[in-house]
Amino acid sequence: MMKKLVSGDEALARGLYEAGVTFASAYPGTPSTEILENAAKYEEIDAEWAPNEKTAMEAAIGASVSGVRSFAAMKMVGLNVAADPLFTYAYLHVNGGFVFVSADDPGMHSSQNEQDNRNYAKFAKICMFEPSNSQEAKDMTKEAYAVSERFHTPVMIRMTTRVCHSKSLVEEGARVEVPAVPYVKQPEKMDPVPAISRVRRVVIEQREKDLAAYSETCPWNVEEAGHTNMGIITSGAAYNYVKEVFGDSVSVLKIGFSYPLPMNKIRAFAEKVDTLYVVEELDSFMEDQIKAAGIPCHGHDIIPNIGELNPDIVQKALTGTGNDGVSVPEEFIVPRPPVLCAGCPHRGFAFELAKRKNTVMLGDIGCYGLCGAPPLNAKDMGLNMGAVFSMGHGMVHGFARSGQQKRVVGYMGDSTFFHSGINALMEVSYNKSNTICVILDNRTTGMTGHQENPGTGYNLKEEITTMLDIETIVRALGIRNVRTVNPQNLTAMKETLDWAFAITDEPVVIITKWPCALKKLTPFDKKEFTIEKAVYGVVEDACIGCRKCLTTGCPALRFDKKTKKSSISPADCNGCSVCAQVCPVQAIVKKGE
Repeated sequence: MMKKLVSGDEALARGLYEAGVTFASAYPGTPSTEILENAAKYEEIDAEWAPNEKTAMEAAIGASVSGVRSFAAMKMVGLNVAADPLFTYAYLHVNGGFVFVSADDPGMHSSQNEQDNRNYAKFAKICMFEPSNSQEAKDMTKEAYAVSERFHTPVMIRMTTRVCHSKSLVEEGARVEVPAVPYVKQPEKMDPVPAISRVRRVVIEQREKDLAAYSETCPWNVEEAGHTNMGIITSGAAYNYVKEVFGDSVSVLKIGFSYPLPMNKIRAFAEKVDTLYVVEELDSFMEDQIKAAGIPCHGHDIIPNIGELNPDIVQKALTGTGNDGVSVPEEFIVPRPPVLCAGCPHRGFAFELAKRKNTVMLGDIGCYGLCGAPPLNAKDMGLNMGAVFSMGHGMVHGFARSGQQKRVVGYMGDSTFFHSGINALMEVSYNKSNTICVILDNRTTGMTGHQENPGTGYNLKEEITTMLDIETIVRALGIRNVRTVNPQNLTAMKETLDWAFAITDEPVVIITKWPCALKKLTPFDKKEFTIEKAVYGVVEDACIGCRKCLTTGCPALRFDKKTKKSSISPADCNGCSVCAQVCPVQAIVKKGE
């Protein structure tokens, strides 16, 4: 077949198709999102968005138990959410092949931490593949299912941002239909009560030894001969950096099946070279195991364990030399921090919230995390997905006990609410506090690229499905004080916050409801919202140069220091009117008026 230039995520989705997978589930999270989006293009795969990573993992496990090949995908912090079912399924007898992806994010391009999820493979006593390019992402996926069914184990594929999003040539193959393994009741292998799990504990220890033996002959653990003065053990994206720096001039042991490690092969490789180096991103995962086996090597004693690697870092660490980069005078560098988009419905809410005194503002994981940046300054901290309501509840109790006179506002998006915010709000309702909980419903999963969620009315296949109503859910959880407001209307937003702050003896929920400025409106949206695509401009003679409009943080606004006048880029303006409402002299008007 002809080769195609595709990303690692696209290639992995193709691997699912070719491997005969019939069920795939995920919660969108960069850099893993595009795997399911591409898997959904294949009619043979029932691909779906789940409310969170735990439910995605559980659904995929259920499909595996039924006897078909199944798959789950998530970014690395999502595996924290899904770890509960994973660790127990590792004890059980995998029926149909079960594979999942953890997409790590070295450098934290779009993540709140930099955890190295290779540790999960060792921790859960399962096995792991690490592709370094798109072709390997496809081919290793197919092999992963064979390994899963041969050893009756969950299999993890560890991707990273560069492998997920970089493109390379892939030769596609045909789909192989794999007959389902008939479901047979076998509680002695599948019911993890203590008496059975104790027996299965012995089984997984033997399985780990069997997987280690497989690792020694695995075709993805391959030695590339070169000069023996230097030997490098590497995996994943780091392999590409090593090859770019050294080419074929040094000996390389490329590890594609990275847990369990092929320790005998590593020992034999080490004996052939004068000095052994381990080049890996983030933790000393391979290095520690190699040293524990009594094999001397260099690793993070010379290579950084923070952030992404690149060829220059590898070259400087291993050779002491590097390439001269392009230097730019500091005065030419303009800081451009990320900001909320022009017309973002979160802006009006953040603008009004920031005015509140003695208020702790907790922002969850999503676009609205940018509300903490100047000039909005409407966020004190965040933690993890779905945390702010329950965390805010704890702060309310802490402030009451310590005599600190503060109100707590926690805000999260609609997709985050469905992800794990419902349980957090249940905590607030059940245990009672005057936490102000805000759900920013922009009618989509905005941060990761507008994926559907249980509140949009559509599923991953773009089929019409049940649309869950947030206000109905909130009231069902026992919250009596609930209001829905258009956050673009600053007067209504201010009045709603005034109402919420006046209630001091029980929980309050505000739902801000307006579509994301970049969203392609669905028929449901067009029926519910009247959205006028207007463009605003500044009447220059009326502008007094007070810069009040700039406090909204809208990227469409400009200020000329010479004329001391504001202006609006018509190409950027989305017509939300927030700046016009803020202007004290009505100098900002709709174009044409």
